[in-house]
Amino acid sequence: METEYRAEIISNQSVEDDIIELLEEEIPDIQYTLMNDVHGKGLHTKKLGSAAWPEQNFVLYAYVDKAAAKKIKEIMAAVKLKFPSEGISLFFTKCEEIE
Repeated sequence: METEYRAEIISNQSVEDDIIELLEEEIPDIQYTLMNDVHGKGLHTKKLGSAAWPEQNFVLYAYVDKAAAKKIKEIMAAVKLKFPSEGISLFFTKCEEIE
């Protein structure tokens, strides 16, 4: 697999299991890094893991080829439809080869 893109998913921890299950099911050879207990402020709410703002996010990074990137985009669209009120973001960065 030629790595072309870095996929970055930032989402509420409440949908973490759903996202990871779908990624592993649809892209069996996916490799990723997962960061839990991520705090921050989005457009609509804060997620700070505190008494006032108890929710938290997670971040998942994966370096993938173009076909897997397209599949991740489809998966995340489906998750957003299933959980429309959860904060779910997906970003891609094109990877460059250093010569």
